[in-house]
Amino acid sequence: MTHFVWLLSLLLLLSSATACDRCVHQSKASFVTSVAALTSGACGYGSAAISLNGGNLGAGVSSLYKGGAGCGACFQIRCKDPKLCTSKGANVTLTDHNYDNRTDFVLGFFALLDMAHNGMARDIYKLGIVDIEYKRIPCVYEDQNLAVSVEESSQRPYYLQIKLLYQGGQTEIVGVDVAEVGDSNWNSMSRNYGAVWDTSRVPNGALQFRFVVTSGFDGKWIWAKSVLPADWKPGQVYDSGVQITDIAQESCYPCDDGTW
Repeated sequence: MTHFVWLLSLLLLLSSATACDRCVHQSKASFVTSVAALTSGACGYGSAAISLNGGNLGAGVSSLYKGGAGCGACFQIRCKDPKLCTSKGANVTLTDHNYDNRTDFVLGFFALLDMAHNGMARDIYKLGIVDIEYKRIPCVYEDQNLAVSVEESSQRPYYLQIKLLYQGGQTEIVGVDVAEVGDSNWNSMSRNYGAVWDTSRVPNGALQFRFVVTSGFDGKWIWAKSVLPADWKPGQVYDSGVQITDIAQESCYPCDDGTW
């Protein structure tokens, strides 16, 4: 029964990848000046969020947050007033859940600076809410693999909680398994919240991971063969040795996915 429930949840999450992310969407955005409001939020990145995209961060509504699967996704966002904003817009990484359905995004001030013409950022901020258009784009982390951050709450060998950082491409991680290096006895981890996964069934020794990501029209396994050493420590960040560069296919056609 447990396996069936896990499989059902996985299928539901995979179906969220068909929401036409690559299409251009018309909506609104509001802004915050404190970066802490977006780093300490529902994705669980904390101070590590600043390293994801130069501080260009945002909170997205439930359809973008996707129960945490949307954490780390990248979006190109531009406001629609050409007197105030550039046509390029800002490249923003989703790091929080926006519960206010008046806007699809709450953006940080760094993203606002990228979006605005020189000297216009404060004028945009004073408006409170602005019209925007946005589309999802692949995340690019040059010379940076997917990283596994072992959370401080972990206690070897009884409990392991990890946070996933620097996921490239345009997919979601919808499943995580862990096993001892060289062993085929995999234990599934649960999404605790956002980009944070955990398990109380911690294998002995050095640990390997495999990730289920949305890719093609189905899921795809990404295998990181040796990630955590046998003496892994809470608070440390480990290189997975792999990077996810896939772009998930979507069953929506046609849509406005033209180049800006």
